[in-house]
Amino acid sequence: MTLYTSTVVTPRKPSRVWAKIGENTAYALGLPILLLVIWGIWSSISPAPFFPSPLVIAEAFVETWIGPAFVNDVLPSLGRLAISIVLAVVLGIAAGTVIGLVRWLRELLEPIFEFFRAVPPPVLIPIVAVLVGANDTMKVVVMVTGAIWPVLLNTIEGVRSTDSVMTETAQSFAITRSERLRFLVLPAASPRIMTGVRQCLSIALILMVISEMFFSSSGLGYQIVFFQRNYLIAQMWSGIVLLGLIGVLLAVIFGFVERRVLRWYHGVKEVERA
Repeated sequence: MTLYTSTVVTPRKPSRVWAKIGENTAYALGLPILLLVIWGIWSSISPAPFFPSPLVIAEAFVETWIGPAFVNDVLPSLGRLAISIVLAVVLGIAAGTVIGLVRWLRELLEPIFEFFRAVPPPVLIPIVAVLVGANDTMKVVVMVTGAIWPVLLNTIEGVRSTDSVMTETAQSFAITRSERLRFLVLPAASPRIMTGVRQCLSIALILMVISEMFFSSSGLGYQIVFFQRNYLIAQMWSGIVLLGLIGVLLAVIFGFVERRVLRWYHGVKEVERA
């Protein structure tokens, strides 16, 4: 006699789904809203010229950035930021993979990496400006120079930490080098690579602002310094808020990409926790 067992999957009730969404939204927005309320109350009780209220900053945000300034300053900054991130990620992964696979090359370059990694990228701005000129290329080079290191070093460590048993198994089955790289090495190193990419985003954003503060007449960083020097405090704070919103947008995009790139990795972790 054959016994058949069936598993009945009960769909999650819509009320529970919306409750979960509401809970996540409350956790995400609760603290920022509380801080804004405290800031607003404090600025109304004890007004300070350098700490305007959130409503004043919001009005300055709309007046300053919703208009020509968005096209003339924000969009070029975002374009340079996007190009720099793509270059840093592509070059970091490509160079890190090669260096991680070739032991003698890794040992040869390690002292050089330690030296240049210790040099703060803003220090290179005058040198890069002399070499390539005070233009958009200089800003991109500065951002790539600083943002490439976390991607490069994490890729090297991720490639080095590939499971030796799986590597020997792939070799015993006569799997080609390109197939091992595509289906074994890069997937195994992808968690470390994504960690480097996350750090790369924040570093590139910081260097975007710093590079625009020197040898520049436009851009988000230039405008923030311009507002500060002319004591346009509300406008200066609105630029800082805009930088924070750009950081949040980068985090959202990164989370979307990470969930798809590391879908297998998160699945393995869920199985291990179960």
